[in-house]
Amino acid sequence: MENWGNLWHLFVTVFLSNFAALVTNLAIADVTMEAVCPGKDECSLAIYLTGFQQAIAGLGSVVLMPLIGNMSDAYGRKALLTIPMTLSIIPLGILALKRTTNYFYAYYVLKTITAMVSEGGVLCLALGYLADSVSEGKRVSAFGVLAGVVAGASVCSTFAARLLSTAQIFQVAAAVSIAAALYMRIFLKDLTPHTNVLEEPILKPETERDQVGCESLREIDFFKQIPSPKDIIHLLKSSTTFSVAAFVAFFNSLAEAGVQAFLMYYLKARFQFKKDQYADIWLITYIGATMSNMLFMPILGPLIGEETLLSVGLFAGFLNMLLYSIAWSSWVPYVSACLGVFLFLASPSIRCIVSKQVGPCEQGIAQGCLLGIASFANVISPLIYSPLSALFLSEGAPFNFPGFSIMCIGLAWLIGFILSIVIKIIPLIPKDEEVHGSLNGKTRPAPTLV
Repeated sequence: MENWGNLWHLFVTVFLSNFAALVTNLAIADVTMEAVCPGKDECSLAIYLTGFQQAIAGLGSVVLMPLIGNMSDAYGRKALLTIPMTLSIIPLGILALKRTTNYFYAYYVLKTITAMVSEGGVLCLALGYLADSVSEGKRVSAFGVLAGVVAGASVCSTFAARLLSTAQIFQVAAAVSIAAALYMRIFLKDLTPHTNVLEEPILKPETERDQVGCESLREIDFFKQIPSPKDIIHLLKSSTTFSVAAFVAFFNSLAEAGVQAFLMYYLKARFQFKKDQYADIWLITYIGATMSNMLFMPILGPLIGEETLLSVGLFAGFLNMLLYSIAWSSWVPYVSACLGVFLFLASPSIRCIVSKQVGPCEQGIAQGCLLGIASFANVISPLIYSPLSALFLSEGAPFNFPGFSIMCIGLAWLIGFILSIVIKIIPLIPKDEEVHGSLNGKTRPAPTLV
C-alpha cells in the first residue's frame, strides 16, 4: 500500500469524525423520547420525526453527494472535506449546551439541514482520497482498512457512550468534532490524482473535462461541474458491473438506514432496552466489524475477491435481521449482534468494485453517485419502515409480530444478496480489452493507476 503517511492522517481524520458522529447515536433515542414523549417507552411521534429527518437529509444528499464528489475531483479532497466536517459541529454544540424540548427542536432542524452534507460527505471524500493514493490491485485491502477504521470508531464511541452521561456524551462529541476538523486542516496533505494520457473520462465527452488533466478541471465554470441527470445515468451505465453494483448499493443502504433508525425503538418496546443495553449490542457488532474489515478484507480480499465478500456480507445482514425479528428473549439480540463480523463486509466491497470501474479523474463523482444512491435509499427507507414500525409496535397491530418491520429490513439485504450473485457471474474481460462505457460512439480503455 502506497503513501502510508498521507493515509495515516486520513484514517485519523475519519476516525475522529466518525467517533463524534456515532457517540451520540446511543443517546439520541432517549433524548428524542424525553423531548417529545416524556415518561413513555413507546412513541410514534419520535419514530416519525426520526424517519422524516432521515428522509429530508437523504433527499438533499442525493443531489449534493455527486456534486461534492465532482467538485473534489477539481479542487481537491482536502478543500471539500472542510465543509462537512465544519457543519457537523453545529448541531452537536446545541445539545452539548442543553437537551430541553426547545433545544432539541433547534438541534433537529439544524441536524436535518447539515446532515445533507455531513453524513455522507466525509466518507465520500475519504474514499476518493484513498483511490487517489492506492493502486487498483491493492484497493480492496485499503478500502477494508478504511471500513475497519470506521468500525473501530464505532467501538470506541460505543464504549465511551457506555461510560459517559447523556450530557457528557454531547459535550465530548462536539469537542472531538472540532478536533477532527483542525487535525484534517493541519496534517492532511492534498493529492493530485494520477492520470494517463490514453484515458478518456466517462462524463462530459468532447467538453473541457476530457481535454485536460484533473488539475485543470477547476478552470471549468462552476455550474458546468454540477453533474446533470444525464451525466449520472451515463456513469451508472458505463459498465454492467457498475449498474448491478448500484442496485446492490441501494438495497444495502435501504437496510442499513432501517437498522440505524428503527432497531433501537424496536428493542426499547420489545425488551425495554436503554442506553447501556444499546451500547452493549453495538459494541459486540462493531468489534466484529472491526475484526472483519481490518483482518478479513486485507487477507481474503485479494484471494477470493471483493465480489464474494459482498455476497457474504449481504447474506449475513439478512440472517442478522431474521434473528432480531423473532427474538424471544432479551439475550437473543446479543447473539444476533455477533453476525456483525460478516455484516459490514458489504459496503466497502461495493465501493471497491465501483472504484475499479472509473478513471482517476472520476473517483470523486463515482463515489459521490454511490453515496447519492445510498442517500436516496435513506429517503425511501423511512417511508417504508416508519409506518411498519409504528404499526407493529402499537396495540393496533394487525397481528402479533413486533419484529415484522425488522424482518422486512432483512428482506432488503436478501434482495441485495441475490443481485450480488449477478456481479460474480458477469464474465471477466481482460484488462487490455476492457471498455468502460460508450458515449456518443466513443469508448475509453480501462483505467490503470500507478
